[in-house]
Amino acid sequence: MWWIALIVVAVILLVVIIIAAWAISTRNNFVRMRNISEEAFATIDVYLKKRYDLIPNLVETVKGYAKHEKETLENVIRARNNAASANTTAEKIEADAQLSNAIKSFNIVAERYPELKANANFQSLMNELRGIEGELANSRKYYNGTVKTFNTEKDIFPKSIIANMMKLEKFPYFELDSEEERKNVKVQF
Repeated sequence: MWWIALIVVAVILLVVIIIAAWAISTRNNFVRMRNISEEAFATIDVYLKKRYDLIPNLVETVKGYAKHEKETLENVIRARNNAASANTTAEKIEADAQLSNAIKSFNIVAERYPELKANANFQSLMNELRGIEGELANSRKYYNGTVKTFNTEKDIFPKSIIANMMKLEKFPYFELDSEEERKNVKVQF
């Protein structure tokens, strides 16, 4: 009879060890995914910093050509300063959206001045800005992919139990802030 008790204790102990190993593995996986998402956002920060540093040079180049477009230039500078001073992930996402909109209006100003488009310094700066915007888009896609994985794993049962014990919060996505940008573009010839 004592051997039956020993087998029951061994089975219970084995089940406890399996559950503990699963919990540790799940926790470590969440830590890994959180770090990957944070690293992905840090990469976006690097490109945003490059963008913030480039904008004053662009603005100075354009000022001589577009003196009466002062409001547009001031909006770009204001949006850049707001973006540079954002602290939380949500604030950075919002500030980035505002800066992207300001850059769009800045590009419209540049289109109005053919002599500005011919300026070599302006062209170089605009090409660099286009490159940064492309890298930002790729970084946002990568970040959103890591966030999707993290948020999905966080919500799946029974992993959600470990996530709740760790007090994990969902990461926000980088999303379009304008309904206009979501609409299909109408092309006419």
